[in-house]
Amino acid sequence: MPAGSIEKMKYAFCYGADAVYLGLVDFSLRAMRKGELIDDTNLKTAVNIANSLNKKVYCTLNIFAYDKDIKKLYETLEVIKDAKPHALIISDFGVLRLVKENIPDIDIHISTQTNILNSQAVKFWQDMGAKRVILARELSYEQIKYIKENTEGIELEMFIHGAQCMAYSGRCLLSDYMTNGERRANQGNCAQACRWSYKLVEETRPGEYFEIVQDDKGSHIMSTKDLCLVYHIKKLCDLGIDSFKVEGRTKSLYYVSAAAKAYRQLIDCKISEDEAFLELKKVGNRGYTEGFFGGNNDSSTYSYDISKGLAGADFLGIVQKKIDDFNFEVLIKNKILLNDEFEIITPNFSTMAKVVKITHPKKGEVDCANTNDETILTLSYEDKNWLMEYSCALIRTKGMKEV
Repeated sequence: MPAGSIEKMKYAFCYGADAVYLGLVDFSLRAMRKGELIDDTNLKTAVNIANSLNKKVYCTLNIFAYDKDIKKLYETLEVIKDAKPHALIISDFGVLRLVKENIPDIDIHISTQTNILNSQAVKFWQDMGAKRVILARELSYEQIKYIKENTEGIELEMFIHGAQCMAYSGRCLLSDYMTNGERRANQGNCAQACRWSYKLVEETRPGEYFEIVQDDKGSHIMSTKDLCLVYHIKKLCDLGIDSFKVEGRTKSLYYVSAAAKAYRQLIDCKISEDEAFLELKKVGNRGYTEGFFGGNNDSSTYSYDISKGLAGADFLGIVQKKIDDFNFEVLIKNKILLNDEFEIITPNFSTMAKVVKITHPKKGEVDCANTNDETILTLSYEDKNWLMEYSCALIRTKGMKEV
């Protein structure tokens, strides 16, 4: 699972992830802007937390590096060496060379940014000392199967869920061009220009038309739907894929938790594929697609009407403390009203609940808890089993809203 911050990492582990990938802010393809960001001051803390839970941390060093980045990385190597992450995710040959020279014993995972599409490419990276390769998203099941059957002694990882890039495995320059170089996509600062609304004007080729659907908001002609391979997990397990990966380091704590729970319970045969898919529709998405997996990627892969992810359930709050079995200190993420009904989820349980009373720490008893309030909610609920896991409980709207 993705871990854009220490807090998200903890929830990813709590909700079932075996490992997380996280990036040092200067060398990651996701430049985080808020939360307890991962940097050279707390990388070791993150790894120690994972070790205490018998989990793993993979650190991404997968920017497309210039010499100034190489110099900065060289100065950071001691921090990485001291933290001892379980592997480094790398795409740049120069970064790989530097790491092999200075931290020769660390496991190397090759990033999807290297566009690994065939078994010979896998063997090449194996010869270069890689323990694992992360396959390109542009592969069909049959192509993945061929690679698995024609390689040995190296682990294979693949993306099964999350946002996709309209460029080849992330190699895109749209953001660079459209922000005059201020937001460089392959250095962790993508402006997501593919999600912008466009109005197409053709002046140089009269008579050649690009048919698009356009409304008063323009047209999102490059915005891909999100990948979701929930109905293929069993056969991928049977195939022997070593690791399944979910995109989303800039996503919310709720997204990371709910997606981890859905796939964890599906892999462990605790829920059906349909139940897992229902859960995944409750987190932010741009509509789901199986992308190239079926070998027939077409226009249905693109989300022509929306560019921002919509969720079937709204994230309402984080249970921070249990006062007693009915009163809880909650960090409010979206407004909650007196008598509201919602769902409480934990890694293994869920229950419907109702707000009986709202007590603000300064205002006393109120009718509304607002975003970012730390408020005491008095609840009635159907199933008390969730109390066993209240320390990582989240609150969301009940049912499935239309998106």
